[in-house]
Amino acid sequence: MSDISTRIAALSPEKRKLLLQRLNPKKEIKSQSRESGVFPLSFAQQRLWFLDQLQPGNTAFNIFQPVRLMGKLDVAALEQSFKEVVKRHEILQTNFALVEGQPSQIIHSSDTFNVLIIDLQQLTPNRREIEAIALAQKESQYSFNLAKGSLIRVTLLKLSETEHLLLLTLHHIIADGWSIGVLIREIKALYEAFSLGNPSPLPDLPIQYADFAVWQRNWLQGEQLETQLAYWKQQLNDISILELPRDRDRPKVQTYCGARESLFIDESLTHKLKNLNKTKGITLFMILLAAFQTLLHWYAKQDNIVVGTDIANRNQPEVLGLIGFFVNQLVLRTNFVGNPTFAELLLRVREMALDAYTHQDIPFDTLVDALKSKRELNRSPFFQVKFILENTPTSSLELKGLTATHLNINKKTTQLDLLLELAETEKGIDGALEYNTDLFDATTIRAIAKQYKTLLSEIAINPQIALNELLELLTENDKQNRLIQQQKRKEIFQQKLTQVKRKLINATTATQEAE
Repeated sequence: MSDISTRIAALSPEKRKLLLQRLNPKKEIKSQSRESGVFPLSFAQQRLWFLDQLQPGNTAFNIFQPVRLMGKLDVAALEQSFKEVVKRHEILQTNFALVEGQPSQIIHSSDTFNVLIIDLQQLTPNRREIEAIALAQKESQYSFNLAKGSLIRVTLLKLSETEHLLLLTLHHIIADGWSIGVLIREIKALYEAFSLGNPSPLPDLPIQYADFAVWQRNWLQGEQLETQLAYWKQQLNDISILELPRDRDRPKVQTYCGARESLFIDESLTHKLKNLNKTKGITLFMILLAAFQTLLHWYAKQDNIVVGTDIANRNQPEVLGLIGFFVNQLVLRTNFVGNPTFAELLLRVREMALDAYTHQDIPFDTLVDALKSKRELNRSPFFQVKFILENTPTSSLELKGLTATHLNINKKTTQLDLLLELAETEKGIDGALEYNTDLFDATTIRAIAKQYKTLLSEIAINPQIALNELLELLTENDKQNRLIQQQKRKEIFQQKLTQVKRKLINATTATQEAE
């Protein structure tokens, strides 16, 4: 996400509104009449609606948050809190269907929303945990029908009087990563109030997501649209598809079967990398992106490397406190021609990234249509690899009197060929490589993760290293890794061969003794 959006969110409401008005002198978003209950889709929603029409109920676009809660839980207060959040945010009461031939948002009443409570206390402790994990895995794969039924599900598994598992599932068309932070902060404030018998402390929302959708379509047209399009037409002229070496041929229709390989960059290396960004306006995002694109350049043997990234797209003060699907995708193209040093490459990445941020308002699918990018059933347009450094305002669900722990559940889905998702923590940079299992094996992804860390270590020591030298280092490192793997395979083969020989000798001995 954009560093700018995070800094803006940290300001006081008054300073935030003033700054955003100066940075983006756009017309204020105003509340629309609710008489019909029907509104147009935002551009981002339109993309997901179209993809859902191709593959209805695709679970790759689920947002899943499983949290273990330890302590005395006020179940009634928690349920009341979620009902209040759904009531506050119309997008959580919304379905999507054709109205007079146009895909539309249809807002319903929130009266039917309930938290599903499942009591597992009657099971033995071991069986209880197994069943809870199985239910969590099943919930992560819940198939939403965009046209009917709630697009937010809250399930509470009761394991004991002092242990619960909260499963929160939303379709991406009604929320994004920033939204989860908004939802958690509101749930915490409401739970504390309701558990004490107090009314909601949250102020009324000035606008709703549907108001933003109307505003966005009215604002992004004419001269404003043409100015942004002109930049992207130049930036993406003659764009080429990134062709990474794969373990299997690409299927004729894009699949969403996925897995994740953890990746961790320790505190020492993180500190060294951050020291590189003290001059010339280089951010940690740019350093990690440049290194990732360098690695892709080495693998693909292509001079123009294109990846996608997400940007919060919340530059209007009215939308910072809303739940909804605002996030936009940016296309980041870096040129590797001329054997630059890594430091010089960083300057290229910096200029490219800042230009992209300046022209971030144009929705991704509007860009696809305007540039007449060929839509293919087996790959996404413009890019198939994405890089994300998470820095959106989030918070953990630390309810009063309870300890919350996020539960790691593998959703087994992915939206792209490859995604590098990182987040800065107190102990370093934590993250994972998410990949399409129909294209890559786990061993291939582990090798990519290892090479990425090798690259970062070398860059931190010597940012002035020429690109060719850096790539030679990767090649030599790859050869050594292959030799080590070959030796390991030989050792394993010899061990198995020895075991077989022993079995044959024992069998022969037993036969002779029997005779």
